[in-house]
Amino acid sequence: MHATTILMVRKGGCVVVGGDGQVSLGQTIVKGNARKVRRLAKGAVIGGFAGATADAFTLFERLEAKLEQYPGQLTRACVELTKDWRTDRYLRRLEAMMVVADKEVSLLLSGSGDVLEPESGVMAIGSGGNYALAAARALEDTDLDAEAIVRKAMAIAAEICVYTNGNLVIEALDQG
Repeated sequence: MHATTILMVRKGGCVVVGGDGQVSLGQTIVKGNARKVRRLAKGAVIGGFAGATADAFTLFERLEAKLEQYPGQLTRACVELTKDWRTDRYLRRLEAMMVVADKEVSLLLSGSGDVLEPESGVMAIGSGGNYALAAARALEDTDLDAEAIVRKAMAIAAEICVYTNGNLVIEALDQG
């Protein structure tokens, strides 16, 4: 997926999702302050997307419906969403990836049926995702908290990836 970077870090009882604001169309920057990270389920879940914007909004709406159907069960809601995503003729054509988290679990969702939980507390998607992921993993063992790691790793990704900028949207949830 091109044209964005989304990073999720879980550390010290907090989960943080950060995304850049750049929207690119081919080699042209169309917008610099898009919101690719948002809250779902009345604020109990945070998520970010990479890929086609309309497709991602469709998936956020579908996930919101699944979260209403399975309240407090993020993993089950995500599994049900990805089942629909793979089998529904319309949804199968959607080109996006998502990361979502609640107080207990972090997941990556894809149209190929993936519902993946990271081994460590770090996960990233998008064209700058690998840069942000590498930077965040390097910062995991420092004294920085989850939000500071997201900010620093996203800044590194923005310096390397031409599809990523420094206009961040960050959402956090505490386990408390």
